[in-house]
Amino acid sequence: MTEYWSTLDVDLHLAVDPASGRRVGLEHALREAIRDGRLAAGARLPSTRTLAVELGVARGTVSAAYDQLVAEGHLVAVRGSGTRVAALAGQGEADADRAPAGATGPTAPARPATSTRPTTPDGPRRLPHDLRPGTPDLSRFPREAWLRAARRALNAAPSDVFGYGDPRGRVELRRALAEYLGRTRGVLADPEHIVIVSGAVQGLALLGQVLGGAVAMEDPYIPLFHAVVRNAGAEVVPLPVDDDGACVALLAGRGYRAVETVVVTPSHQYPIGSTLHPARRQALVEWAREGRRYVVEDDYDGEFRYDRQPVGALQGRLPDRTVYLGTASKTLGPGVRLAWMVLPEPLLGPVVRAKRHADHQSEALGQVTLAEFIASHDYDRHIRASRLRYRRRRDLLAERLRTKAGRPAAGFRLGGIAAGLHALIRLEPAGMGEEEVVTRAAGFGLELEGLGGLWDTSARDRFARAADQPQGIVVGFGSPSEAAYPRALDALVRTLSWS
Repeated sequence: MTEYWSTLDVDLHLAVDPASGRRVGLEHALREAIRDGRLAAGARLPSTRTLAVELGVARGTVSAAYDQLVAEGHLVAVRGSGTRVAALAGQGEADADRAPAGATGPTAPARPATSTRPTTPDGPRRLPHDLRPGTPDLSRFPREAWLRAARRALNAAPSDVFGYGDPRGRVELRRALAEYLGRTRGVLADPEHIVIVSGAVQGLALLGQVLGGAVAMEDPYIPLFHAVVRNAGAEVVPLPVDDDGACVALLAGRGYRAVETVVVTPSHQYPIGSTLHPARRQALVEWAREGRRYVVEDDYDGEFRYDRQPVGALQGRLPDRTVYLGTASKTLGPGVRLAWMVLPEPLLGPVVRAKRHADHQSEALGQVTLAEFIASHDYDRHIRASRLRYRRRRDLLAERLRTKAGRPAAGFRLGGIAAGLHALIRLEPAGMGEEEVVTRAAGFGLELEGLGGLWDTSARDRFARAADQPQGIVVGFGSPSEAAYPRALDALVRTLSWS
């Protein structure tokens, strides 16, 4: 017997198999509708009374089915707003309807790591656990403090905040940033030399246009950033990285003679996690000063240091040859779309002109809000609270991997955990490879990112380093919510445990 359900806000065909019993059949039909996407995350279900009438069953039968799916995490029941499909329902591990009897764990498919995620017609389907790097815990965005700052800022803002403005950005934010960066990061910043951009990507694109020529960029790094600089017209020359940061000494070598600019992450290299060694800092300063070259300092998460006070920005030692690039993406969230560059005098005019031609100006309302957020010290309070929270997460990650479910850890080493929101699990040659780890993780409902996709492959023939590149997994311990993080670690431990 097939029933038709027409009371939802979407067209949905719900097949209830009477052979399984009314309650069990309804549970199975709802699971299938959620799993297939016919019931989308957040969709509101009809009341138990309405659905009972639609299906011709007792109201208690519907209530029992709802209760079971709530217990399984497929549905969420909220007093006053009814029953809805959970945000991650149907996107995780196979449930009891699909798991074979007696199954004790997932079977990893034999396919490359890049294809381990289940797919839908719209692309990859998210898994329930996510330890990929790149974002902070978005659930901890300071909504109330931000809203208060927005109200104060808009009440005090002049009418021109709603019109066209200076391509450099709102002066309120540039002044607030000059004070904040000098106080917390040791940056020598004049508000007149600060340009607000809509993210590090735009900042690098503008610099690529203005600087041109050959630009050395760390390798591994973010492939998108390499591509952005190339697309802006510059030649990218990969600069190897080790446990002491960028290999600055290579800049004096034959392959780097044409390089006039280098992009580095000295406070916490992405993705290796190393901090640029003091001797290399000095060598980089001398390289830039002697050759009248430029250093672009990507200080993407410099506020988060756990073993000592945050390492000061390199820009403070060479402000006339360093472009300081900072962002709110790791402290607040990428959706804020605000970043900033502190520019030396010779670059200010060309970058401002490039910014004007790119988009004229970044949005203004977020700028005045962030300015007020900084000036009120709510930004400091938020960062201090975040630093404590992420340190606890880092410590828990290290402890869980150290014991690995009660057994001594083997087959990998954990590094890059002194700072930032990510760590690097280096895989030993005798253990599992990247593809095997990522594939195995997907079987446990966990999304991971391998180190292999972060190397610059464009110059492999020239540098011949592919065979020597270590394998590893980049773990973003800042990304999950507080509630989701322990479960994500459980999946990571199972992934790395030989069984």
